Formats: sequence, structure tokens, C-alpha cells
Amino acid sequence: MSILVYIEQAEGKVKKTSLEAVSFANALAGQTGEGDVVAVALGTIGAEELAAIGKAGAAKVLHGADSKLDAGVIQAHASAVAQAFNQIGAKTLVLAKSSLGDAVAARLAIKLNAGLVSNVVELPKTDGAYIVKRSIYTGKAFAETTVTTENKILAVKKNAIDLKLDGADAQVENFDVALDDADFASKITSTERATGDVLLPEADIVVSGGRGLKGPENWGMVEEMAKILGAATACSKPVSDLGWRPHHEHVGQTGVKVAPTLYIAIGISGAIQHLAGVNSSKCIVVINKDPDAPFFKAADYGIVGDAFEVVPKLNEAFKAEL
Repeated sequence: MSILVYIEQAEGKVKKTSLEAVSFANALAGQTGEGDVVAVALGTIGAEELAAIGKAGAAKVLHGADSKLDAGVIQAHASAVAQAFNQIGAKTLVLAKSSLGDAVAARLAIKLNAGLVSNVVELPKTDGAYIVKRSIYTGKAFAETTVTTENKILAVKKNAIDLKLDGADAQVENFDVALDDADFASKITSTERATGDVLLPEADIVVSGGRGLKGPENWGMVEEMAKILGAATACSKPVSDLGWRPHHEHVGQTGVKVAPTLYIAIGISGAIQHLAGVNSSKCIVVINKDPDAPFFKAADYGIVGDAFEVVPKLNEAFKAEL
């Protein structure tokens, strides 16, 4: 018996969130004695990329190499993962919480007659009842959920688990997936991806600006900071509504929800709707000239000062250190 991990990829590269799920599964296997961790990866992915999943804790990777799986058709992925789950005799499936992961997990809960817990933030308690701690209310609280089904699906929240890459390369095996026309009844006709050196949902560092920057012509220093730090750029909802920045950069309750290691907010007051989209960040740094800005209450570090003076100085300091 093994724990199965569903791997997500983009353009042949395994997503960091999936590697976090592998590390979580490896720790869970050590706690419960469920055996090795087996990952299932679908679509076109290079052999070295697949083997490297082992560094996060997988002993074996099952590779369903059918190129029709590249697009991430939800029903096809759910069918493939269900086949892998039954093939290895798993009782637990671990995956990253994401837009694709959520849709696949929901279907798998039915296919596998499994209890599903999403937004998992730590290893479950398994001494007696199977109790899983999860984040609720956009990160403002936690809940403990008891899973009573034999099969279990755990969707791990981004950045909630420490990623460990101290393992050895995994054994990679071909996985023959049996798919039919029903698995592709839904078709993805086109995909529009956000552009930029670092995509916002995957970013480990996010630099975000608000109306305090006064206009789109002042975004150069934000983009410069992002480039120095290898970060993604973001903005508050009023900024995107004004057309200063594209809508795909809007973070908040009605925009993209992010959970980077570092979130830097420049000239953003910190309305509750914005905080709902960023409060899962591990570290929040706020730069605002208003000492009473609500964002300071949620910040780990704060700088009270004019962004037009503070940010250029920070950029120069970052250049000197990095």
C-alpha cells in the first residue's frame, strides 16, 4: 500500500505546489506507515523532470505520457488518477489545492468513494480518529475535520507545508491510461495565460501596488523591485478597475488569491477584501505613508513613509545585496 500524489505540470515543468504535496505525503507515510509515496504525472514531461520528483520524497513516478492529457481536461485527469489509485492499492491521495486540483479532487471523491478535505495546513492526527486541520474563511480561521471513509483525499494549501528536496531521484515507470471519448466530452478550445517573467499564482514573492502610486506612469519602480527579487507584480482592485494595471494582476477576494513566501504591499490601504486574497502569505511587508492604514495590523513588517522615497532606496539596497 502506498500514498498517491497527483502531479500538476505546466509546459512540461512540475509545479512547486505539487512538490510540496509530495513532501507532505512523504511525511504522512512516515507517520502512518502507509508505505512509499507514488506520484502520477500526466502529459508530456521530460524524464529528468519526472525523476526529480523523487527529491521531494516520491519513490516512484507513474507517467501517463498521452499528449492528449497536456491540456488538463478535468474528467480525463480524474479518470487517469483513479486508475493509478486503484492500481497501486492506495487508500490516500494527496494533491495541491489549485483550480485544476479542486476540480479533479471533487470528481475523484465520487469515483473513489473518498472523503475529501481541502485547504489542508498540517499533517492529520491519526492516533485514533483521522482528524485534518484546514484553513477556512479565506485564512482567518482553522477547522478540524474528521474523515471516516476508508479512502481519503487531502488537498494541501500552497506554502502551508515546508518543501524538502533532500531525497534521491525517483524510479519512473510508464503508466498506460485507458481513456475513452467520454473522458474528453469537454474540450479546451483555447487557453489565455497571463504574461510576465513570473506568473502570479505560482510566485514565491509578490510585489503589489495600490492607488497610493497615483498613476500607471509610476509603476516602473514596482516592476524594477519585482525584477530584482524575481517576483510577480500585482495590484489592488481599484487599480485594475481604473485600468492602470491588467485585471489578471488584481489580488483580493474577487481576484487572484495568493500565498507567497513574501508579499510586499506598496501604497495599498488594506481593505478587508484585499486582505482576504493575501492573508495566507508567510510574510507581509507594508509600505504606506498613512500610519493608520489598516494593512499595518496584518503586516509582519511595516514602513511608514512615502513610497516614492522608500521604494527607490529599497531597490538600490536590494541590488547591492543580491
